[in-house]
Amino acid sequence: MFDKILIANRGEIACRVIKTARRMGIRTVAVYSDADRDALHVEMADEAVHIGPATAAQSYLVIERIVEACRKTGAQAVHPGYGFLSEREAFPKALAEAGITFIGPNPHAIAAMGDKIESKKAAAAANVSTVPGFLGVIDSPEHAVRIADDIGYPVMIKASAGGGGKGMRIAMSADEVAEGFARAKSEAASSFGDDRVFIEKFITDPRHIEIQVLGDKHGNVIYLGERECSIQRRNQKVIEEAPSPLLDEATRRAMGEQAVALAKAVGYDSAGTVEFVAGQDRSFYFLEMNTRLQVEHPVTEMITGIDLVEEMIRVAAGERLRLAQADVRLDGWSVESRIYAEDPTRNFLPSTGRLVTYRAPAEGTQGGVTVRNDTGVGEGGEISIYYDPMIAKLVTHAPTREAAIEAQGRALDAFAIDGIRHNIPFLAALMAHPRWREGRLSTGFIAEEFPEGFHAPAPAGEIARRMAAVAAAVDHHHNERKRRISGQMRPGMPVRFDRQRAVMLGADRYDVTVEDVDGGIAVAFEDGTAWPVESAWRPGNPVWTGTVGGAAIAVQVRPILNGFSLSHAGAGAMARVYTRREAELAALMPEKVAADTGKQLLCPMPGLVKSIAVAEGQEVKAGEPLAVVEAMKMENLLRAERDGTVSKIHAKEGDSLAVDAVILEFA
Repeated sequence: MFDKILIANRGEIACRVIKTARRMGIRTVAVYSDADRDALHVEMADEAVHIGPATAAQSYLVIERIVEACRKTGAQAVHPGYGFLSEREAFPKALAEAGITFIGPNPHAIAAMGDKIESKKAAAAANVSTVPGFLGVIDSPEHAVRIADDIGYPVMIKASAGGGGKGMRIAMSADEVAEGFARAKSEAASSFGDDRVFIEKFITDPRHIEIQVLGDKHGNVIYLGERECSIQRRNQKVIEEAPSPLLDEATRRAMGEQAVALAKAVGYDSAGTVEFVAGQDRSFYFLEMNTRLQVEHPVTEMITGIDLVEEMIRVAAGERLRLAQADVRLDGWSVESRIYAEDPTRNFLPSTGRLVTYRAPAEGTQGGVTVRNDTGVGEGGEISIYYDPMIAKLVTHAPTREAAIEAQGRALDAFAIDGIRHNIPFLAALMAHPRWREGRLSTGFIAEEFPEGFHAPAPAGEIARRMAAVAAAVDHHHNERKRRISGQMRPGMPVRFDRQRAVMLGADRYDVTVEDVDGGIAVAFEDGTAWPVESAWRPGNPVWTGTVGGAAIAVQVRPILNGFSLSHAGAGAMARVYTRREAELAALMPEKVAADTGKQLLCPMPGLVKSIAVAEGQEVKAGEPLAVVEAMKMENLLRAERDGTVSKIHAKEGDSLAVDAVILEFA
């Protein structure tokens, strides 16, 4: 076994590998760029080596600097994590030449499967079911359109060296093929250094299901069940679960056996994932093989009890697999949510900045439910513009799918993040969504269920009553504290205050009465319902945890002027608690009207201007392209929302802009 390994990555996956290596008694070396000098993975590792400037192309993607870091520290092996160099055939070759072991598959398997075009050919040769498409070189947008016309719409344009949703576009028409081809090639070149793309038929109403495989260097390969990854946005996975609610045992076995056959055909000898697109009728077609550890690997670990990172390390050291296929057992259900630094209310645009608050829910197992949080950040850390915007992966495991979803919802409600925008409200709303809970999934789920984008819904029904009860309890706690301030009244005077309250959740009013019960309080509503409310919450804590009517819940609480902002189960509201008379007077106050910015194109995220598509004085129609802004390796095409004339352009290609910076103005 190795004495020391280097992790050629950053963020949560670097921290994840370090945890397993530490448990195995293996020393670790971190590498870091200028932007990651104070990152968590640098702090966790036994040693750390600086490898260059902030941009990945000058640091994490430079093979020579990784090899030199190994020489400098005496690291015997390298774990690549995912992304960056993890699927570059040249990387394990360079390590081998330097006498360093690659903790991953052999270069031949990477070459055969890492290239999406070659992997399709290999799959077809291995009699694996494949999607119709064109796997040759595509020369131009016109060539792409001809191919798409022959295949039939819709089609998927994909980067040959791609992954993580980069360099991928769905096209419903010839015009969309031409535009998507240019965007996909540009993203592929900037993210992978390879601008080749291919086109294949896009299966309507598909599900994305993948099989985890594990091989050793002695010819043994097994599969560890499947993961359902159909909840996607912009072709990037958002929520994953294992097993899939679609599959039966026969389909699971068929997919697993095909995945193993493909892996054996290319001599695969590490952890890898064979991805399939599946129809609602359980038909399935090979999509691609990822020759690395997947982001969503924790859900497989939770239902199998197998540490995939440990198995990768053992296999790389020459050990045989410790499991046969018959030994693999799937236990319970696991759900993972990817927590991103992005604004779900602004079409999920990336957000950067410092984590002023970062309080994850408690990890561990209680009552048969396990909570796990894989992260690479801490409070005070910074979310950089240079890398993927993932903050954490929140994972829950329970005996049933319903229990795992319930646990995930509670854990999301208890996750406090301030300083940047994030997608936790969206994830929490998804956990409560009826279609998700029923398992009626497809890769179009988010587009179909949130066609106008996501806006935190106003609380309603039981969720609203819970939030009203918590608001009344928080207000009562503040009042109790104020009354304990000395010198307010003469000793011996009785304490009297109005226990009738009007709780305003946005524009909705709930009249309640706060009652004393058994040393605590109960919140009584006008219909006679009285819910005991218990909590150890203290002012300043960003999360209220406790029970309302006997149900354990968590609610985000942030102070605002004359009240507090509440968020629970994806719903959000500005809460203010008044006496009944104060509520009547507050209703008479005029509302402030937001300024009109409709005549400006604002930069929706911190990013780099890739191009300006218009000129001053030009007339534009609604929907026409105006500019392309790149952030976190993704190109975002900004379009005109209405007809107008460009009066002034404030930005130029190459400018680095802050969020809400004015790009151009309309007359």
